Amino acid sequence: MPDITVDSHTKFFILLNAGSGRQDADDKQALIDRILSEGGRAHQVILIEKPERILETAREAIALARDAGGAVVVAGGDGTINAVAPLVMGSGCAFGVLPQGTFNYFCRSHGIPTDFEESVRALLTARAVPVQIGLVNDRPFLVNASLGLYPELMEERERFKQAHGRSRLNAFIASVPTLLRHHRQLHLRIESQGITQEVHTPTLFVGNNRLQLEQIGYPFAEEVDEGHLAALRLMPTSPPAMLWLLMLVAAGRLGEADNVINFTFRSITVTPSRFSRATRMKVALDGEIMWFDTPLEFRVAPQPLYTLIPDEGAAPEESQ
Repeated sequence: MPDITVDSHTKFFILLNAGSGRQDADDKQALIDRILSEGGRAHQVILIEKPERILETAREAIALARDAGGAVVVAGGDGTINAVAPLVMGSGCAFGVLPQGTFNYFCRSHGIPTDFEESVRALLTARAVPVQIGLVNDRPFLVNASLGLYPELMEERERFKQAHGRSRLNAFIASVPTLLRHHRQLHLRIESQGITQEVHTPTLFVGNNRLQLEQIGYPFAEEVDEGHLAALRLMPTSPPAMLWLLMLVAAGRLGEADNVINFTFRSITVTPSRFSRATRMKVALDGEIMWFDTPLEFRVAPQPLYTLIPDEGAAPEESQ
């Protein structure tokens, strides 16, 4: 696929999630219209009225953008961004983000402002940059994918968030009961570069975001920028040891843990071992829980997601 470029004439087709309320959506649309109009940028805001219509509305926006030689921009939280990005990849359109989520590693790692108004202004000078994407059985993910204990933690965190709000402290508190319970071991066969290992582990985590990996203290985080995915698997261990591991992760000291196997790869195949009859496995994909048929193939996508990244050294161009 040829490189994708944007210039001052590229029209933005902006998907705005109205799920947070009509007034909030109206205010954000007015802000988008004002800033982009003042900057002379052609744009069209397309509201996502209902959560169940995210994919349908996204496909409509992508078709419009493709016909106009435009770019698709998502204004929403992590769930909306993660749902739309796979559809844009390979469409021939650039992908932009106006973040409304809390833990958006994708935006933070690529210099996209987390403040909504600042992120709109940043679109005026943005350029399309190829960004590495991971795949699980050809389903793209932006930040991470995992199976075993980690999806259980994500489900528990979501329940806790609904009751007590979203914050890093609440995320930590929500993890404690899950880690102290007895957890089932996964019996996996992992194949990479012709070498096969049979392993027992409570979780397998695959990362595609250097910022997140650096924050937890992953020792090979820089290799994610060199065409690799990063993986860690836990050795079978006790609940108290799991809690200690969580504390190391929270402190950014994962590299000090002696019950974690870290490795990087371009492609691995994961199947249930001969001790398991599972034909489907639960996977947490960028925080969303999904089920996949086995075997699971984790790999770097052969084509990037061309993402609108702020060009801090550029000034907004005046419209012609």
